[in-house]
Amino acid sequence: MAGFIFRRLPFRGVLSTYPAEKALCVSWNRGLSVKDEGSSDKPGRANASPKIYTRTGDKGFSSTFTGERRPKEDQVFEALGTADELTSAIGLAREFCAEQGHTFVGQLDKIQSVLQDVGSNIATPVSSARDSHIKKTRFSEKPVSDLEHWIDKYTDQLPALTNFILPSGGKSSAALHLARAVCRRAERSVAPIVRAGEADPSVAKYLNRLSDYLFTLARFAAMKEGKEEMVYRRTVEE
Repeated sequence: MAGFIFRRLPFRGVLSTYPAEKALCVSWNRGLSVKDEGSSDKPGRANASPKIYTRTGDKGFSSTFTGERRPKEDQVFEALGTADELTSAIGLAREFCAEQGHTFVGQLDKIQSVLQDVGSNIATPVSSARDSHIKKTRFSEKPVSDLEHWIDKYTDQLPALTNFILPSGGKSSAALHLARAVCRRAERSVAPIVRAGEADPSVAKYLNRLSDYLFTLARFAAMKEGKEEMVYRRTVEE
């Protein structure tokens, strides 16, 4: 039986079989890399867990899902890193929301999983991808529709927005606002990649809707917790 190869991806958390090349892809950020099964340097190491460090990025380069080596400051890795920040920020907000018993926590869980799919698509530049790569990492419009449905649902329950509001309204709300700000940055980092035709347009749409969702959810969380949102007031110099 042919052994699997842990093939580097520039993001942690994705686990997918790659039958065309008999590869197993694991990662978000650093990735994992081991030799073929049966070819380990030490006896009895064939089934051992691979080390978290690989040393393959020590010279400032990393690999896309297509196997292309690029500098770590490349737009693709910048976008992946920002997407990683975003899912981490959402994870923090999720914990605050769970402590308050909010029923929308399951949506945040789903969004974190969808962001892994976003990362997979970004990490697969069309210019160096084969059909098998594109098929495996294609990003659909369905997650965008889900966000729009949730936004409409919560908006219908909120009072009309008549003033600019500041990130506030309790820990849950403030954390969701922070995630929203990171999401805006993720959208900006993805925009040039999508314009170049290197990622699915639905990825940019998803991040755009996600920031709207997080803004709406922040307001909804503040309302449910009975916390006051701070309203912007123009400061006047005396």
